[in-house]
Amino acid sequence: MAQWERVADRQELIDGGRKSVVVDETPALLLHLARSYFCIEDVCTHDGQPLTDGPVSEGQITCPRHGARFDVRTGAATCMPATEPIRTFAVEERDDGIYARAD
Repeated sequence: MAQWERVADRQELIDGGRKSVVVDETPALLLHLARSYFCIEDVCTHDGQPLTDGPVSEGQITCPRHGARFDVRTGAATCMPATEPIRTFAVEERDDGIYARAD
């Protein structure tokens, strides 16, 4: 199993914030939503577009290029044109920071 990697300070992201990180040598996006943290691979499975600047609403991130949507909790594709899920990473909040790990 992969090691936990520290990806952010606890105070670094306000609620609704995001940060580009690397987890297990994979570009990822750390999101702070409704007092919870989520970490997803930063790529749309439809065309490889980064999701970095995609709007987030109701627990879903939208690809800024073609509008595909993904559930940030599960990675499931929730709107065409994407049909394949995005990769998600386990996240753990600790006293000294936010950690992520590839499952």
